Amino acid sequence: MCGITGLFDTRGARNFERATLQRMNEAQHHRGPDGGDLHLEPGVGLGHRRLSIIDLATGQQPLFNEDGSVVIVFNGEIYNYQELVPELQALGHVFRTHSDTEVIVHAWESWGSACVQRLRGMFAFALWDRNQQTFFMARDRLGVKPMHYALLDDGTLVFGSELKTLLAHGGLRRDIDPLAVEEYFALGYVAEPRCIFRQARKLPAGHMLLLRRGQPLAEPQQYWDLRFTLDRKIGLQDACAELDARVHESVRLRMIADVPLGAFLSGGVDSSAVVSHMAELSQGPVNTCSMAFADPAFNEAEFARMVADRYRTNHFVDMVDSDDFGLVDTLAAMYDEPYADSSAVPTYRVCQLARTHVKVALSGDGGDEAFGGYRRYRMHMMEERMRSALPLALRRPLFGTLGRLYPKADWAPQVLRAKTTFEGMSRTAAQAYFHSMARLRQPLRDRLFTGALKRELGGYSALEVFERHARRAGTDDPLALVQYIDLKTWLIDDINAKVDRASMEHGLEVREPLMDHELVEWAATLPSSLKVSAGEGKHVFKKALEPRLPHDVLYRPKMGFSVPLARWFRGPLRQRLRESLLGGAMADTGWFDVRLMGRLVDQHESGAHDHSTALWTLLMFDAFLRNVVGEGSSPAAPAPAQALAEA
Repeated sequence: MCGITGLFDTRGARNFERATLQRMNEAQHHRGPDGGDLHLEPGVGLGHRRLSIIDLATGQQPLFNEDGSVVIVFNGEIYNYQELVPELQALGHVFRTHSDTEVIVHAWESWGSACVQRLRGMFAFALWDRNQQTFFMARDRLGVKPMHYALLDDGTLVFGSELKTLLAHGGLRRDIDPLAVEEYFALGYVAEPRCIFRQARKLPAGHMLLLRRGQPLAEPQQYWDLRFTLDRKIGLQDACAELDARVHESVRLRMIADVPLGAFLSGGVDSSAVVSHMAELSQGPVNTCSMAFADPAFNEAEFARMVADRYRTNHFVDMVDSDDFGLVDTLAAMYDEPYADSSAVPTYRVCQLARTHVKVALSGDGGDEAFGGYRRYRMHMMEERMRSALPLALRRPLFGTLGRLYPKADWAPQVLRAKTTFEGMSRTAAQAYFHSMARLRQPLRDRLFTGALKRELGGYSALEVFERHARRAGTDDPLALVQYIDLKTWLIDDINAKVDRASMEHGLEVREPLMDHELVEWAATLPSSLKVSAGEGKHVFKKALEPRLPHDVLYRPKMGFSVPLARWFRGPLRQRLRESLLGGAMADTGWFDVRLMGRLVDQHESGAHDHSTALWTLLMFDAFLRNVVGEGSSPAAPAPAQALAEA
């Protein structure tokens, strides 16, 4: 696990300054505190910061092939590298190290860009092949590891694990893309391939980028996608047995390390499942780390303790104060882009705790997306059954009108809150799911954004992100469709980004067994009835775990990794909120209605409404402006709205 960065001259073979590359590399020192090195040759510069996990003695990067004509910088872990070594040796390759990095170099020599198809793991890498005058970048299938890049005005391609390495170059313009602002306020993150800065991009998950010296910048090419076939003929009992075996194998592969290893244990189903398999595979007690919250409404510590006691783990618990809100500026600088998931606070803390005991931690991330665990999936399926009873041409005018006329009644009993139901009935599946996922829904964004920002947007809506993925999903199954959308958006841009930045900030490697692409592909063949059954999400997963975990862990209501935002904004963050939203950076953009933000703050403080989600989203955007954009920068007009809508 590491940080990578570099430069490539797309027009020729200029000599890059070592000081520039060194500055870019040191900007992500936290990702690799164990060492770092650079490689420079005409037209190419590669930088690497190392977090030593495997082959501590000889795995330094940049790493070369036998004759030095191919050089790579790599971030991640290839879990099947030991299986590939003898195959590559049979093709004539000579290995000088015991690292998974060298496997990629020789795989490139033998198979070219098709090498990515052979790699099982999490990865982002860039390599230069001098003989072929080819620069190649790739990112893993589910976007566990990040990759940012930008083509500068002078033809230099800059890239790095984090956006801050591109900013450290000095040639990247800090013009904010208004389309990214729309995506952020709708989703809580900027969806790939877009970045908050117009000139930068994220290499999408499951994509590669191949450039030849002197040729125009090519578009990224997709090498992997997930297909929900739902066609496996299998009963529940057999599915449980195969699922258990597949998870066991995935966990085993991720326990290969030359440094202390442990696991996050939240007390939820997914992390508990991972720990149960680790305990079977480990010769000694597993190290587990949990966060306890002073507020009992957010505390899952007792369930984590149940699992820790059952498997006799070395269990470490840290108490997060209910008022642990001092990370606002830290998080803004850490993520480089506006990022609004408040669970970043406890995630930061659990990574901080884990690093004091281990250098590698396994997590349970990805289980909900793969096996249908979110409550919102069940709600969407219920709404889809209602929508399927009438054609869209009839539903849209009928229920659209009812939705506009029916009063909003959050105070009323659930049975009387029909406005949202009517609105949902008037939408397509993708529109309805986008509405349910939106942090600030369209009516509020319409009121928040000034005319100046709306003109910049040119009619663009973040809904296009969901609709683009829905068109490519290849399924109209209600559950599979929203799983696919989540796997392309929420999982990559929210969950994986959150865990990557928080863990690497502390020099901790996190591995996700439930995101193994072979496991996810297998899960996509299972009928949706095995995932959601009788109103229970993750049905087959929980059934497979019944011999392993207590009933109270498997079948209790899902709590999530939350913080008490509503109370913070009525108490200790009250003054900070007013200062941030009603003056300074937010107001200076001219993009946001300051009077509306004032009303949101007043209504929340009085208790009339809970605007905590919207207020946190606004607060984190202000923190981004102050900590990342900085003084003297201002928004600039975007490219045409259609430019990335079809990407």
